[in-house]
Amino acid sequence: MVARPGGQRASPTPRGEARERILETAFRLFYAHGVRGVGVDTIIAASGVAKATFYKHFPSKDDLAVAYLDRVDALWRGQLQAAAAAAGPDPRVRLVGMFDALLAVCEQDDFHGCAFINTAAESAPGSPVHARSVEHKTEVRAWVRDIAVQGGARDPAALARALTLLLDGALAEGVLDGDPSAARAAKDAAAALVETHCRA
Repeated sequence: MVARPGGQRASPTPRGEARERILETAFRLFYAHGVRGVGVDTIIAASGVAKATFYKHFPSKDDLAVAYLDRVDALWRGQLQAAAAAAGPDPRVRLVGMFDALLAVCEQDDFHGCAFINTAAESAPGSPVHARSVEHKTEVRAWVRDIAVQGGARDPAALARALTLLLDGALAEGVLDGDPSAARAAKDAAAALVETHCRA
């Protein structure tokens, strides 16, 4: 969700080294400046590949932007899932524990908010890039809903929607004011919501 969630870094594979270099460069520049704010020529120059090599791997800028969002999706969802799992086996605890991932990313110096919200705001509805952003949000909400079902929530869909709105709101506020306290407030609110929705 952020420039490099959890400090993770992908390792290029020999066969796809040029593609990986392009994608790593796009990841860094798109997250910092927005997809619309970074041109293809800038990415080609910064990644050190030939123009023909770039277009061999990414026939259009949209193709690269979707690949960027795929990378962000894997990193962010992996971090959410790891934080939930680290909180313990109780689904109710996991629903709150996933907010530790939010705390971690909001404290990073290179935090620029939610890559999906940022990219969707720049993209036309119905475009591949906008559709990929919507898909990510839908999949995260479905994952949270599954945990809410396991936790005995009276209305798992409503709880999942509320919790993901808290995640997105804290991601947005954290970048607006540069204060990670939004993430802590979101976690506290999540705990209250889970308690209310999952009472025996």
